[in-house]
Amino acid sequence: MIDPTYVDVAAYAGLFAAALAAATLLPMQSEAALVGLLLTGAYPPWALIAVASLGNVLGSAINWGLGRAIVRLRHHRWFPANEAALERAQGWYRRYGKWSLLLSWMPLIGDPLTVVAGILREPLGVFLLLVTVAKVGRYLVLAWLTLAVA
Repeated sequence: MIDPTYVDVAAYAGLFAAALAAATLLPMQSEAALVGLLLTGAYPPWALIAVASLGNVLGSAINWGLGRAIVRLRHHRWFPANEAALERAQGWYRRYGKWSLLLSWMPLIGDPLTVVAGILREPLGVFLLLVTVAKVGRYLVLAWLTLAVA
């Protein structure tokens, strides 16, 4: 028989890993993992939201760090964003400023925005505050919708 504590740790660790990877430039999604765990009813929603949010914000902070170092790294073949995508995100960020980080939860534009925030040297404190509001807000809405329908 499997120890339930092991299952809990594995579920939370898997959600954290999915949320972290989804926030980087890797093509991943964390919403399905969160919804699946919410639907089991085995975990407190607040804990799932906290774990997913922590992983997702940390993944965005990794992007911010990549942005800080992009001058040296962007010409490597393995770098996950092309020049055109970075220029589009820079234009968006310059137009709307730090407040555009409130859209960091959005597919396609959110991850490049967090990289651009690093490139344009957005202070880490402001970055973390705005990205945390965006990511937690997204997971709260998703959890609410999931539990309201279930």
